[in-house]
Amino acid sequence: MMEQAHTARRPAENAQRVRAAQYVRMSTDHQSYSIDNQKDAIRQFAEAMNYDIVATYEDAGRSGLNLEGRAGLQRLLADVETKNADFEIVIVYDVSRWGRFQNPDESASYEYRCRVAGVRIEYCGEQFANDGSIGSDLLKAIKRSMAAEHSRVLSVKVFVGQCRLIQMGYRQGGSSGLGLRRQLVDKHGRTKTMLVLKEYKSLQTDRVILVPGPPDEIATVRWIYDQYVKAGRTELQIARSLNAKGVVTDLNRSWKRESIHQILSNEKYVGNNVWNRQSFKLKQRKVTNDISQLVRADGVFEPIVDRRLFERAQARADARSSKMSNDQMLVVLAELLKRRGTLSGPIIDAAAGCPPSSRYRKKFGSLLRAYKLVGYDPSQNYQFLDIRRRLREIFEEVVQTIIATIERAGGSAVRQSGLGVLRVNDEFTVSVAMGRCRNTPYGYPHWVAPAERGTAADVKVAIRMSPDNQTILDYLITPANEIGGKPLNRALNKRLEFNAFFFKSLDPLFALAERNAITAAR
Repeated sequence: MMEQAHTARRPAENAQRVRAAQYVRMSTDHQSYSIDNQKDAIRQFAEAMNYDIVATYEDAGRSGLNLEGRAGLQRLLADVETKNADFEIVIVYDVSRWGRFQNPDESASYEYRCRVAGVRIEYCGEQFANDGSIGSDLLKAIKRSMAAEHSRVLSVKVFVGQCRLIQMGYRQGGSSGLGLRRQLVDKHGRTKTMLVLKEYKSLQTDRVILVPGPPDEIATVRWIYDQYVKAGRTELQIARSLNAKGVVTDLNRSWKRESIHQILSNEKYVGNNVWNRQSFKLKQRKVTNDISQLVRADGVFEPIVDRRLFERAQARADARSSKMSNDQMLVVLAELLKRRGTLSGPIIDAAAGCPPSSRYRKKFGSLLRAYKLVGYDPSQNYQFLDIRRRLREIFEEVVQTIIATIERAGGSAVRQSGLGVLRVNDEFTVSVAMGRCRNTPYGYPHWVAPAERGTAADVKVAIRMSPDNQTILDYLITPANEIGGKPLNRALNKRLEFNAFFFKSLDPLFALAERNAITAAR
């Protein structure tokens, strides 16, 4: 059947060879031969179709659930949309290798972007030709939905399997913690070796359990419990005492209030295996789960803290927080948010006079619920910080590229006090701004750039970002009087032979600087 599909697409023998790229992806590092198998299939397809593979874009060990982290696909889209792609076709093994996006429209959008830029996508392992016909479009839609459903079903199966392993007493990820160590065992329960930090099992059938660690670390853990329960000291006082003694955590760091709190509240020290405190299913937003969603198995590890002592520690922590009503706890949390501008479990645990994060979970069901009651949305904050960090990196790269290119052309570009203002050839100024893409309530994109401060520049360059704010879409290069600001000097205005227009590169700006440098030399 596949041979018939290839035959239907096979060109004439004397047809001119077509330049093509290949995109390959494997989901996990365990699929050691997946990339090679895909390349072999693509090579055979290219030979049959008279294609020359001139470029390879690869994402090894990357999930197909979203675009984030898939540098290969992002680079492919950037090359295609900036016209840097020296090929007409991209060959992918099948629809699932392109991605298992939970929204099938997302997968279609990336293919559409390539097609708009003049590059066609072909799937060599599918039973249809991707020719834009109703039949092929219908099959692709079905395949995309099947790929998304496969990920959802697999996620459920994996979760059920992890729950079973937790209840059998096996560790599922995370560091061991002070006073404990991760012991590797085979499928029969026989001990193999002790795992050190950042060392993981290599066989799927092996399992990990927790065992008591070095005696000095166990003594430190027990000392912390004694100081908290019997001596009545606070978490912060205990942390300061350990730092004064030169004792470090299991991560070789100094002690903080939250690190003491984690030891005092973690049930692994009494032998309990507790999992699913947070969820990050299908690469969606990470959430803190309700207590009722925890998966646990009691008494499966060898304890290093007496259970009665542990329970007294929890009772004292509860008593400290129970003195506050729910409203009082929210007032304290709102004041902390006002001071810090953001909230998290470690921030709450480190704040003096604030109940620990575990108390907020017990009182309100989850930290997210408490956040909502004080008007804080952590998902938007984290997403905003990630995008802002990415925009800063791209902005700095563009500014440095402008400076280097102008200098190579014989001109000069000096960065002025403003972060994005350049003095070119000591004659005119260029203002560079980053336009972040946002969606209107109606679903249409629009671009927002920060307002220019100080004296208006002569030429303005606005960087328009793609909808995901990960790559540059194009540039707006214009005299300042085209979009407001002070009028240009007449002599300079004559040299500007372009009006406001979107360019795929900064070449018009470089050409202006080069002509300006030649004129000045004369």
